[in-house]
Amino acid sequence: MPRLIGVDIPADKRTVISLTYLYGIGRATAEQICETLNLDPSRRAKEITDEELAKLATYLQEEMEVEGALRRRITAAINRLREISCYRGLRHRRGLPVRGQRTKTNARSRKGGKKTVAGKASVKSLKG
Repeated sequence: MPRLIGVDIPADKRTVISLTYLYGIGRATAEQICETLNLDPSRRAKEITDEELAKLATYLQEEMEVEGALRRRITAAINRLREISCYRGLRHRRGLPVRGQRTKTNARSRKGGKKTVAGKASVKSLKG
């Protein structure tokens, strides 16, 4: 299993797909990286030579912001929004959707599971 920037990438998958296991690299970026470094995107990751792996690692560290550095930058940006108490910072702090989505219904991934309100009369008891 090849290791890039502290992350084990799957050996049995194509190189393009394996690169997407790195935080900050999607499909289009992975294809662009393979094109830039003249790597065969259809070749399996386990078939990459050590020389190509080293070239790939240096390219990612010098040209792109991935893994730890990217995570730190995003976390710092969110913390800055929280500290200055802007609207987006307050939404992050409260765990609510940040980009204007509705919250009356949906938003379950941000808000968590449903919270049942105690004491509210159920529909069945009103009919009976």
